[in-house]
Amino acid sequence: MSLADAVPAEPDADTLFDAFSSWTTERGIELYPAQEEALIEVVSGANVILSTPTGSGKSLVAVGAHFAALADGRRSFYTAPIKALVSEKFFSLVEIFGTENVGMMTGDSSVNADAPIICCTAEILANIALRHGADADVGQVVADEFHFYAEPDRGWAWQVPILELPRAQFVLMSATLGDVSFFEKDLTRRTGRTTAVVTSAQRPVPLTFRYALTPMHETISELLHGGQAPVYVVHFSQAAAIERAQALSSINVASRAEKDAIAEAIGEFRFSAGFGKTLSRLLRHGIGVHHAGMLPKYRRLVEQLAQAGLLKLICGTDTLGVGINVPIRTVVLSALTKYDGVRQRHLKAREFHQIAGRAGRAGFDTDGYVVVEAPEHVIENAKALEKAGDDPKKKRKITRKKAPEGFVNWTDSTFERLVAAEPEPLTSSFQVSHSMLLNVIARPGDAFASMRHLLEDNHSDRATQRKLILRAIANFRALLSAGVVERLDQPDEQGRRVRLTVDLQFDFALNQPLSPFALAAIELLDRESPSYALDVVSIVESTVDDPRPVLSQQQFKARGEAVAEMKMQGIEYDERMELLENVTYPKPLEEMLDAAYETYRRGHPWVADYALSPKSVVRDMYERAMNFVEYVGFYSLARSEGLVLRYLANTYDALRHTVPDEAKTEPLQDLIEWLGELVRQVDSSLLDEWEALRHPDSEDPHAPPALPEGPPPVTRNERAFRVLVRNQLFRRVELAARRAYADLGELDAATGFDAETWAEAMGDYFEEHDTLGIGPDARGPALLLIEKEPELWRVRQIFDDPQGHHDWGISAEIDLAASDEAGAAVVTVTAVDRP
Repeated sequence: MSLADAVPAEPDADTLFDAFSSWTTERGIELYPAQEEALIEVVSGANVILSTPTGSGKSLVAVGAHFAALADGRRSFYTAPIKALVSEKFFSLVEIFGTENVGMMTGDSSVNADAPIICCTAEILANIALRHGADADVGQVVADEFHFYAEPDRGWAWQVPILELPRAQFVLMSATLGDVSFFEKDLTRRTGRTTAVVTSAQRPVPLTFRYALTPMHETISELLHGGQAPVYVVHFSQAAAIERAQALSSINVASRAEKDAIAEAIGEFRFSAGFGKTLSRLLRHGIGVHHAGMLPKYRRLVEQLAQAGLLKLICGTDTLGVGINVPIRTVVLSALTKYDGVRQRHLKAREFHQIAGRAGRAGFDTDGYVVVEAPEHVIENAKALEKAGDDPKKKRKITRKKAPEGFVNWTDSTFERLVAAEPEPLTSSFQVSHSMLLNVIARPGDAFASMRHLLEDNHSDRATQRKLILRAIANFRALLSAGVVERLDQPDEQGRRVRLTVDLQFDFALNQPLSPFALAAIELLDRESPSYALDVVSIVESTVDDPRPVLSQQQFKARGEAVAEMKMQGIEYDERMELLENVTYPKPLEEMLDAAYETYRRGHPWVADYALSPKSVVRDMYERAMNFVEYVGFYSLARSEGLVLRYLANTYDALRHTVPDEAKTEPLQDLIEWLGELVRQVDSSLLDEWEALRHPDSEDPHAPPALPEGPPPVTRNERAFRVLVRNQLFRRVELAARRAYADLGELDAATGFDAETWAEAMGDYFEEHDTLGIGPDARGPALLLIEKEPELWRVRQIFDDPQGHHDWGISAEIDLAASDEAGAAVVTVTAVDRP
């Protein structure tokens, strides 16, 4: 029976509380005092600010709030800062309330959008609030991780619903809110409801804090042997987390029986080359790694093994502060400083307590532990003093190790201050954008009065409000001069004195806001051009968020190649350094896109809120004829392969849903199919989840994706597989054109075509022809001949010679079964000749 079936026939505060309490009791859950207090206030109709430690059951209070709203016929919204948490909560609430009662909106996906309970990102709810104001169909808002209110770039989305939804009941939740007296008064003033602040310093699982002066491996050994596992070692960079995991593999973390159990649980899971092999080795030793740069399937595997109690040690980043599904008894912080994108600084009290709060599992642990490592130089000095003992002569001879230059130090005093400190007060980060104005203008009523309310009654100080007002006036004038909005002599039937001249989609400015520009730019291309398909990719890539680690590595490699070339040309050092400033990552169509963007912006001023960013990742991978593993290796991106995959998946999704069908030529459709299959073969979980959410009529649309046993056969999608084969053959053409016989030998030596064989074969070609074409015509499908047999394809990649004879080429066989096993086209070159 779902919780929805437990709604009383005549609900009031008492019957609702009793019904929910009975439901929890039936499941063996005993409510904590803070949970009871919060639930009593919720069913009584009050706003609730719930500031209790991690692990104190805030999620259960959220469930109770949705239950109360459902019983009262009000539509409730659960918001979270990241899509992964929204998705996780969606599946959880579906299990509790039933499929028909829960929907989800994330900008990427919309499922059961008319349901009485909606899980969404904070930006989605803010968009609804701006579009409909007080008339929005929002009866209750449960805002999880409300401390994101203070985020400089995104905090506006947590503030807007408070400003615009006076009829809603609010439940604001976080473990690190700090002083909330301002919100208590503000919510009561705006909604007319009483606002209850429920706080508790009492954790269900008490924490013990310790400052460690022992080296990390000794600290970890002590924790493991002292029964304080599972241990999560927190780092503030992905590289540091991986390096630590590898360093700790010298410790005997797991017994032989435990390692066997891990190996059995891993089973036939496919690990890719590069980081996958490293992770496989670490996991079999009993050590997990967890950070946002990993492939989703790797993170899920680590979480699954941890939940099964098979991992005693996990090295990761501070992403656990946002809530990851990993059981932790002890949190070890490797430092009390982090780089925030501008400078290295001490952790804020809120950050420290968010991380520390993950220690101790309610229902499993009676105690949780937080250990902070002293800086390495401090530990070494303490060791030296300990070794010297009480001998004053030995102490005087000690050469104390100093901190590295530029090191931001922390001490036991820093540690004690953070432990005792309350989280910093939340500060307003309200912003005004073109899209905010457009959404407000789109609603019925007086847009000027609505904007005045937003600008003069937000949570910012008066000086900031004046700046926001000036920005809003400038934005409105731009919209007016562009003809996007128009003034009316008389208010229309809905009370508008100004109205839009364009229609806005529901998720305007949320999911790829530059997609309309991409549509317009595609119209500028020549569909008959050999580069049309790749040019469309470049337009779409310019509208997708930048994968910064990839672009950084592209620039690094480009500058390295430029330096080598300039040295060969004899260019002096100073001039080389000056010229290098102009060398960056590839930006196809940059001039055309910039010009098109400026023209488009004059008629659509709101795009000025979003930066166009020409780049080449998908195009670069395709033109280099590389698969995922080769591309990650080429740019040394093993630590960021999850980010690379998400970028590829987002670009694939944008290509599928942005480019109109009439603009999808055969070569472009081939390329889109290739990209989708490439993503699916690396890690199908992202695409599988999208498809499940977008097709709610499927067999089990709301079941969370299980750990994948393996991707589908790569030969299943023949169109995509043909492109994979073409790319593998064309990569050999490119290398042959550059006479890179050593690289060719690396590809084919195992099957009998080593570097010497390649050099000999191509030597005969180059005796007849000076060059070998590698342009769009050379890549085209017309120069690839395929003869299909049941178990293999026989292929012939014809060379694009300068005379156009097309008599030379590469002959090869494609083993279909081996390709399915490898998730890529397995090529065996049989000849390079002119028959």
